[in-house]
Amino acid sequence: MNRIGLNYYSGCLLGGAVGDALGWPIEFNDMDYVIQKYGANGIQDMVPGEGNLFEITDDTQMTLFTAEGLLRAWTSSRHFGSTPDFTANVRHSYFSWLKTQGETDNSSDSKCREGWLIDVEGLHRRRAPGNTCISALKESAYLENGIIANTSKGCGGIMRAAPAGLLAARISSGDNASTARLAFEIGCATAALTHGHPSGYYPAGVLAAVIATILAGGSIEEGIRVSLSFLNGRVGSMETTEAIQAALDIWRDQNIVPSPETIESIGGGWVGEESLAISLYCALVARDDFARGVRLAVNHSGDSDSTGSITGNILGALLGEHSIPHNWLKQLELGDIIMQVGVDVFTTFEGSKSWLKKYPPI
Repeated sequence: MNRIGLNYYSGCLLGGAVGDALGWPIEFNDMDYVIQKYGANGIQDMVPGEGNLFEITDDTQMTLFTAEGLLRAWTSSRHFGSTPDFTANVRHSYFSWLKTQGETDNSSDSKCREGWLIDVEGLHRRRAPGNTCISALKESAYLENGIIANTSKGCGGIMRAAPAGLLAARISSGDNASTARLAFEIGCATAALTHGHPSGYYPAGVLAAVIATILAGGSIEEGIRVSLSFLNGRVGSMETTEAIQAALDIWRDQNIVPSPETIESIGGGWVGEESLAISLYCALVARDDFARGVRLAVNHSGDSDSTGSITGNILGALLGEHSIPHNWLKQLELGDIIMQVGVDVFTTFEGSKSWLKKYPPI
């Protein structure tokens, strides 16, 4: 079943946001504390924050700015008839995100006209942003291949990569494998703007490829299979490949019960390959139950909001917006903004003045 429809695009972004919001209250706590506070099953429902809203974190913030940058690249390409430069445009949007966090940078190419998200007051909230993302953007020390000059493999690259899969599925004119490869390459390149270790950017490419495969009508397993073929033979890809395979082995073992202990046997999710593996496992376990998947993904002693967000991206793309519990959406912080970005990514381009103002071509 082809899933190139607004329901799946909005589902992917809103799904990631609710997974982010569900995991945020317990991100820095171990499971003993979580069980003591929320009961034997851990956290099961949203915890209201400021303004009685379910708060998003830097994961969702940067996902939105990734989408903005990709749309600016595609708008520039369509407007000028040029080849889209996804990394340059996403970098510009990340500089805008940096400003929302009260930070400044030293890069001369950040002074271009900004898009619309920087004017959204609700995005000017500092929700424990990753130190690597902040420092990488402030220093902007890139190697000749466009990869940031650090060795970080934190999950800050993958947690924002879903829009690469969404956009690729709309703009690719090739077959499903070509679409997945485009998503993979965009996902890797944009993650490498802040994370220079292969295990920091390859997982982002895999997430994007899995989402693109799902939207084309494939399964999570098909997305994993094609992604493993992309990783094959690439320098530094072994950690990512092994983490994915470990998640698949655990999922296939009928004797292993999904639990916080099972999640923690995969890892804490603080680094790219672990957050990918945990999220793929939780999405595979959940199948057609969105809530089950994200609940499983957040209840462990690691990076709960990131694994919840990535799992929500996958299941939202697979099952659509209508699979997300309504009571999780109605108080979601910036839900209307997230929905609008989903609409815009699904639209991909308009030649109207209002569109060019929102996504100014560079």
